Amino acid sequence: MAQVFEMLMLICFGLSWPFNIVKSVTSRTARGKSISFEVIVLVGYLCGLAGKLISHNLTYVVVFYILDLMMVGTDLLLTLRNRGLDRQREKEAAQ
Repeated sequence: MAQVFEMLMLICFGLSWPFNIVKSVTSRTARGKSISFEVIVLVGYLCGLAGKLISHNLTYVVVFYILDLMMVGTDLLLTLRNRGLDRQREKEAAQ
């Protein structure tokens, strides 16, 4: 039963990332985004996955850790790209 609740927690947290990814793609700006927050979330998911691997408790829940990691990683990469776009726009505006 504990794994069901862990899976539900991961699903609930994971539901927000597709919205963040779409917003990052369409807005093309990193304003309002925190790289440190995304890195902390990424580390948290990695720790949860590491706990599963260390305890040899590999169940279907691992799939949700991996999906969430992929989504956070995607949003982090988009945030980094968008920071570059923001800097480029600032340089162009300053000229």
